[in-house]
Amino acid sequence: MPELKDWMKLIPEADLATYRAGGFLRNVAFGERTALIVVDVTLGFCGSRGLTLEQAIEEFATACGPVSWETMPRIARLIKLFRDRDLPIVFTNADMTGNAYAGKATKGERSKKPDPRFNDFPAEITPRDSEWVLAKTKASGFFQSPLTAYLVRERVDTVVVCGVSTSGCVRATAVDAFSHGFKTFVVDDCCFDRSWFAHCANLFDLHAKYAAVLSLAELTALMRPARLSSVA
Repeated sequence: MPELKDWMKLIPEADLATYRAGGFLRNVAFGERTALIVVDVTLGFCGSRGLTLEQAIEEFATACGPVSWETMPRIARLIKLFRDRDLPIVFTNADMTGNAYAGKATKGERSKKPDPRFNDFPAEITPRDSEWVLAKTKASGFFQSPLTAYLVRERVDTVVVCGVSTSGCVRATAVDAFSHGFKTFVVDDCCFDRSWFAHCANLFDLHAKYAAVLSLAELTALMRPARLSSVA
């Protein structure tokens, strides 16, 4: 049996055995054309570089702090993987006019004026002009949005999801990708959360039921090689 990934080590062995016996925890095969969805990797969900988790939450209540910046280089490499292959990339952020993430907030938090930096993308992963930035109104990038129509237009049958938070918007987007009929992959070391427990538990549940959860290295090995530029 292969060595357990770090996020699986938190799962009780009895639970792993139960799911395996039921035929869960199996991988998914790639389709013909793949798109990447980078979920909410913005300053509002990261916090400024160099802050502790407590300081980042003081800056933005939704921030995840140091783990954001530890994960950022891998997310940048994942984006490059798709750019090198000229495959579709969608970045999501928050539609601040719709008060998208205030459903569980207190009345006082809902009344705060949004920080204009909230939706800023870190320099390492700034979207290109040709890449779509989808302002979503709720956790899932698919909720009442044209994302499905866009993916169908691009002839996409496979979706790779990364970003933040694993237990929130990443999970919601991955579940909806599965529910809309797309082969769904989640890149474990390109996702992050303010809670390690929540990160692990949700990766386990996604891998059991809705997606194949792979590392960046595992995903890279499955991707078709980038096309070489022709030389005149």
